[in-house]
Amino acid sequence: MSTYRIKWGDTLSAIAARNGTSVSALMQANPKIKNANLIYAGDTLNLPGRSDGYRPPPPSGQPSIRPPAGPSPIGSPGGGNAFGIARQYLGWNAGDLKVSNNPVGRAMHDWVPNNVNCANFVSGVLRAAGQISSGQHHNSVYGLMGNLDRDPNFRRVSLADARPGDVVSMRTNGGQHVVMFAGWQNGRPTFIGSNNVNRDGSQRVTISAMNYPIMAIHQYRG
Repeated sequence: MSTYRIKWGDTLSAIAARNGTSVSALMQANPKIKNANLIYAGDTLNLPGRSDGYRPPPPSGQPSIRPPAGPSPIGSPGGGNAFGIARQYLGWNAGDLKVSNNPVGRAMHDWVPNNVNCANFVSGVLRAAGQISSGQHHNSVYGLMGNLDRDPNFRRVSLADARPGDVVSMRTNGGQHVVMFAGWQNGRPTFIGSNNVNRDGSQRVTISAMNYPIMAIHQYRG
């Protein structure tokens, strides 16, 4: 994450526009800012980092924001099943989901910029499913991989042995991405996760095929 020193005459909206981000993302990356209209020259801002690597065009016919539903307890349909839980949030923008009052939203970390929520989302789903603890939640791909490697309830499997809900870590062009296996379609593996599909580069929960090299697949065995 890079930084920017505020100058006289700057506004948060102008800084966001120049840096390809949003006022909301800037405020989440800088919790000390309580009022978007009140910033001070000389202060240093954290600028949200670059996005995850997955950037297909926005799927046709999918809404950019899915209206938030009411709170859904873990015992609701899909409760305890990571894939079932993840699928409930198809179409949600990460920026809306992480501040919503539902198990995944409450588990996600609000401060993570809206273009890099892949590990935040997967961690939130695993926590909502009761598969990891809050201490195992990680917002980086390698960090989450390491936590799952150290957890005796998870084991690494091959793509041929993958089941819906397994955690799939990938190497992208210049970065990493983490999603969950969603099954096979027309002989191709599909994945569900928080992906950079919105026009502004922010993320939304979608299911898609991906062709990135797979670094690890973790399957829950608890």
